[in-house]
Amino acid sequence: YATALYPNASILLKKKNNIIFETTTTISPKHVFEKEIEVEKLQLSDFEIVVNDENGKLLVSYNPETATKSPIPEAAQPAKSPEDIESTELLFLNGLHLEQYRHATYQAKDYYEEALRRDASDIRNNNALGLWYLKRGKFATATPYFEKAVATLTLRNPNPYDGEPYYNLGWALKLQGKLNEAYEAFYKSTWNHAQQHASFFALSTIAAMQNKWDEALSLAQQSLVQNWHSHSVRHLIAVLLRKNNQPLKAIKIIEESLEIDAFNFGCYFEHYLILKQANNEVRAVEILNKLKNLMRNYVHNYIEYALDYAKAGFYAEAIAFLEIYTADNPSCNPMVYYYLGYFSSQISNTIEALGFYANAAKQIPDYCFPHRIEDIDVLQDAIDKNPSDAKAAYYLGNFWYDKRQYPEAIACWENAATKDATFPTVYRNLSLAYHNKQGNIPKAIKALENAFALDTSDARVLMELDQLYKKTNAPVTQRLNFLQKHPDLVNSRDDLYLEQIALLNSLGKYAEAQSLVNSRQFHPWEGGEGKVLGQFLWVNIALAKQAILSGEFEDALQLLANTNQYPHNLGEGKLYGTQENDIEYFKACAYAGLGNKTDALAYFNKATQGISEPVQAIFYNDPQPDKIFYQGLAWLKLNDKTKADKIFNRLIEFGNQHLNSEVKLDYFAVSLPDLLVFDQDLNLKNNIHCLYLKGLGNLGLANYTEAQQLFTQILTQDVNHHGAMVHLGMISFLQHTHNLN
Repeated sequence: YATALYPNASILLKKKNNIIFETTTTISPKHVFEKEIEVEKLQLSDFEIVVNDENGKLLVSYNPETATKSPIPEAAQPAKSPEDIESTELLFLNGLHLEQYRHATYQAKDYYEEALRRDASDIRNNNALGLWYLKRGKFATATPYFEKAVATLTLRNPNPYDGEPYYNLGWALKLQGKLNEAYEAFYKSTWNHAQQHASFFALSTIAAMQNKWDEALSLAQQSLVQNWHSHSVRHLIAVLLRKNNQPLKAIKIIEESLEIDAFNFGCYFEHYLILKQANNEVRAVEILNKLKNLMRNYVHNYIEYALDYAKAGFYAEAIAFLEIYTADNPSCNPMVYYYLGYFSSQISNTIEALGFYANAAKQIPDYCFPHRIEDIDVLQDAIDKNPSDAKAAYYLGNFWYDKRQYPEAIACWENAATKDATFPTVYRNLSLAYHNKQGNIPKAIKALENAFALDTSDARVLMELDQLYKKTNAPVTQRLNFLQKHPDLVNSRDDLYLEQIALLNSLGKYAEAQSLVNSRQFHPWEGGEGKVLGQFLWVNIALAKQAILSGEFEDALQLLANTNQYPHNLGEGKLYGTQENDIEYFKACAYAGLGNKTDALAYFNKATQGISEPVQAIFYNDPQPDKIFYQGLAWLKLNDKTKADKIFNRLIEFGNQHLNSEVKLDYFAVSLPDLLVFDQDLNLKNNIHCLYLKGLGNLGLANYTEAQQLFTQILTQDVNHHGAMVHLGMISFLQHTHNLN
């Protein structure tokens, strides 16, 4: 199979360098060559296939390697905590790695700051921390770090061996509007080859902003020397040549640039503008239509190229470029109109700017998530020029939250809520920020309740509000009643529907819960792994226990048999090696109730199998302590009290040992057991887990009073704790069935 047309290609099959088959044919994506050849004593490594084009150029060859045993690569190692890392060099490298791989829980900033605590003059860590702030829109905060890096770089030599801190300083200054200082920094960074292309380009944009066309053109051409294919520099040169009234030279570089990159949209637009100036309307329309076709009506294509113009001060062209889009899309991403307003504001067209800003505020806010550094000035200008616009403050809050600048985000959202008390999403966002970043739970609840009251059709917000109620220990009955007031929303989401089932199980309404489990096709979702299965198992085991207590042992066995293979509608299969000690134990109890001692003995023995060491169960597939507990119960039924007591005591010992341990997420954590909208207190979670282990251990040892107290204590802290609820009920089950053999 070939990815292009190759007429008269030669195909050779060799065995130990002897040609055993050869042919010439045409191969292409359409013409696939296929042939079977019989060979003796097949040893794949003896064979080689060679394909050449008609000129003898090798297209591909393949010689299967002999299978050999290779050493297993060393496992990846987690990053140490910053304070535990030996050197500032390693702190920098660890921080860099975290940034490159966008680690979800470890922060690169912590590593750079630790390095600077040890050596405040460190070049790379100052530059890295400055860049961290720069990328998050904190230009003034970033500047001193770059200046410190530069000071160290030039301590003994005025010309730096590394121009990156100077280059980053140039950007920090330019984004603060300090063009002259930025110009000096960019020029110093050209001392190093690595920064020459980008620095000369940045210098050219500053010169263009100051209407120094000749200087800007010279600087752009120096940038092009360093990166001949630069898409952006070629576009800028075309603009500058047009501005210098050199349309023929501009068209020449446009044509040359499009030969290199047929998708240089800026060059197409420059060609269009030149044709318009020459009154060649027919050809101009042709170029414009080709440009629009290539850009696919994709809004971010238009914004990016408008920004290329704006960065060099060509605001009129930026406006014209965006208006191509708005002519076809009058209702669109609000940022288009905010940019139009900002560009108009920069050339003192105040009336036009206000009109664009007013139009931006009217656009539908769905899926508008500002993320560009330039968005800060744009949205801040909109807030200043049009103080009644709540949406601009809301969008800027979204930007700050994404960049982890939480106080700024909260201030913006509160500003938006003050200006428009009818916009639900801003209250929803505030709720998350109040809870996760300020720890203010009452404000979080009030904000999210307000969000849902403003839009009772939003199932996502209902799910989050129920999560918040659950996290703050709202009564089970209250939560169930709340969800049942919104059946359409509950039925629209698997997670809400499942939460309703969990609440029914918590209240002992097993028949209703079973009906709901059986009547829905679930779909797996991240953060929901194992949750549907958990409720399915809960209801079947709970009903089986009731049947055992009622002497309906056949019914109990049927209910437990339902768990042998999970029904397709649950959306998940049974994991390999799943421990089912509880199910095996209850099957054994049912067989014992029927007088079938052989099967009872077999299942009690099965119930003793599997991992028996307790762990801190944070992830959904971690060994669960209740499985270990049922091993102990099974040993009791097998009259081996020594083994049983050893298990129960080990549960208690583990609980005591780790009760007050400090817990943090593992470096490689990827499968947390919940969809984390609201942050969890992992230390509290661990404390409850350890109390649960102690409760199970005491329950197994028949210390029923202590077990009851421990399970009750857990339910005081977490009214939704499944294990505590179930095993609080196990006290009466064990008392009723202790003679069942």
